[in-house]
Amino acid sequence: MKKTILSAVLCLFALQQVNAQVKDVDKLKKMLQTSNKDTVAWMHSGILSIGTNGGFLHNWAAGGEVASLLINGIFSGRLDYLNHRDIWSNNLDMTYGLTYNYSTGFVPRKTDDRIDFTSKYGKLLDTARDFYLTGLFNLKSQMTNGYDYSKKNWDSASTSGLLSPAFLTAALGLEYRRGSDLTVFLSPAAARVVLADRKYTLRSPQGAFGVKYGETSVFQLGAYFSGRYIINIRENMVFKTRLDLYANYLAKDTKDSTGAIIKRDNPGNINILFDNLFSWKISKYFNVTLGATIMYDNNIPYSRTEVDDLGNVVDKNEPGAGLGWVQLKQVFTFGVGYKF
Repeated sequence: MKKTILSAVLCLFALQQVNAQVKDVDKLKKMLQTSNKDTVAWMHSGILSIGTNGGFLHNWAAGGEVASLLINGIFSGRLDYLNHRDIWSNNLDMTYGLTYNYSTGFVPRKTDDRIDFTSKYGKLLDTARDFYLTGLFNLKSQMTNGYDYSKKNWDSASTSGLLSPAFLTAALGLEYRRGSDLTVFLSPAAARVVLADRKYTLRSPQGAFGVKYGETSVFQLGAYFSGRYIINIRENMVFKTRLDLYANYLAKDTKDSTGAIIKRDNPGNINILFDNLFSWKISKYFNVTLGATIMYDNNIPYSRTEVDDLGNVVDKNEPGAGLGWVQLKQVFTFGVGYKF
């Protein structure tokens, strides 16, 4: 009997110790989100959301798509390793979406596709609190081929593909950090390489994605700024925002073989990425995700007109034609979600 009581007391004591350690870890992780501490720890957080939307009509007076299905997924994750004065941080953002419609024979058409990975390694400076000497690597690309669905034979030739284009950036600079929720990075010398398959750059005298006609890559050198901020509005509400700016020192007017200017460019044409993501976990298994991304790249031009399959120049008549060269993407997902 005495042994049983003693065992029970020891078990209760052990459980209390484990519970206290778990609370201490949770407290430390919460503290590291907003402040810098000398410690050794792994930090991770993220959002995974997969949603679908479907419809079916029969003899519907108002008309519409007879049957449709939209599937999209969003992942935004972060993994940091703190080792006293050093920090290694990684961010991965991925989105993908497909739509299936009766009018197109349920052939899937892509509505979203993005890969954006950033890895940084920083060392705390002795002379400045919260400032790190940091090296950065960033990759932006996509997973599958993209097509111009406005063309009659759109599936005969893709407009983009995996790692085509791919934007690779390597930079050394100064980073300001307040925990893991606020980071501001600035580099006066950032190297960027744009990759593209030759089949895309051979289709136009201008080349594609900033890569010249018939070539597969272009080298850029410029200044790079990247700022990220995460706001925990409530325990089940998170808002993430990010601003990236890149100015290419080597930018210049592009000319064709006759010397005529095809596209005007200079270091003042700054590449812009403004990314926003709001996630609301409304129950244990379901959440709402809303995202908006605005981009500008002088190497991705826009024209209000296009050449149709008969060779005629026609107006695109797009709802967003007034945005010009600005790239805009908005996503909304209601479905199964997981926050970690």
